[in-house]
Amino acid sequence: MICSNCGTENRTGAKFCMECAAPFAAVCPSCGAANAPAAKFCSECATPLGGSPLRAAAAPTAQDAVAERRLVSVLFADLVGFTSF
Repeated sequence: MICSNCGTENRTGAKFCMECAAPFAAVCPSCGAANAPAAKFCSECATPLGGSPLRAAAAPTAQDAVAERRLVSVLFADLVGFTSF
């Protein structure tokens, strides 16, 4: 398999070029079908591929969950006589 980006010969079945790391196919996150690296939609199930050839994912899934830290301010208040209102 010849890389269309740099012209290096790679082994058959390789997913990325061993010289320049260009992807040979984008895998659909929904059905797993191989697509052209520049494809925007899967040719098998029409799932959006996200546009990035190195990471073809349309939306985050449970497997792609990433922890995120956020600063949060919380105020607990007790008003005198509030229960009688």
